[in-house]
Amino acid sequence: MATRAESPRSEPEGKPSLVDIAEEAIRGWLATGRHRPGERLPPEQELSTHLGISRGTLRTALQRLEDTGEIVRRQGSGTYVGRAVSTSLDEGLEKLVSYSALAAERGVKLEVVDLSVEERALRPETAEIFGLSGDTTATQVTRVLLMDAEPGAWMRDVVHPSVELPSATRIRSLLERGEMVLDILLKQGVPVAYTRAHITARVLTKRDRIGKALEVDEPVAALEIDHVTCTAEGAPVEHSNDIFLPRSLDLHVMRWLGDMPPVPAIARGSRE
Repeated sequence: MATRAESPRSEPEGKPSLVDIAEEAIRGWLATGRHRPGERLPPEQELSTHLGISRGTLRTALQRLEDTGEIVRRQGSGTYVGRAVSTSLDEGLEKLVSYSALAAERGVKLEVVDLSVEERALRPETAEIFGLSGDTTATQVTRVLLMDAEPGAWMRDVVHPSVELPSATRIRSLLERGEMVLDILLKQGVPVAYTRAHITARVLTKRDRIGKALEVDEPVAALEIDHVTCTAEGAPVEHSNDIFLPRSLDLHVMRWLGDMPPVPAIARGSRE
């Protein structure tokens, strides 16, 4: 990468400069999702006061972010959010795809921390979904998912006790390699067919357990996905609860008028 004359990085190696710190602080602030692409940011004076830095340091940090396209500065108008440097997973709701596959498509490196694999009594809601008593034990997996070394999601998976799983050590090894519980179920030959998902918003703070796990500094609206994975016969094999930080997961769905999805013109032409 070419060196930018206006954005010097001459600090001793290993010690971040004030500009480095300001650049990462602004990038982290933008990553909260509070400001969307094209939205105007507060004036420089307000930003410098908020960050506790001089306007000169702020301007150099903003120049770096402008060089990467993360912000756009328009003379006489202000500073605007540019394109996001995305580390998010892009998921369409029409097709069941493992997060590991979505990460591979985006070039996002997945890692896990705070990983726990243990046998625990079922929670009441999971026991009801599985049609089992509350004192039944099952394998529960919890962890924090890192996306390109940054906290992206907190996940809890509970697998139906009738499903034969590898050892806890093997499960840990697979998850630490970036695989998901869904990947493990498929490798075990579990006939997964679909999931039923319930999606809601959830506010995280630095005081609650999951907020702490995801290193939240201020209240943030997260995306909570509670889903049940089933076989073609409708038998539940897994109950999961995933909580994604803003911009960690980009959900979208295709909808159409009528009873059947539209057929692309290129597909029609191939049959004529």
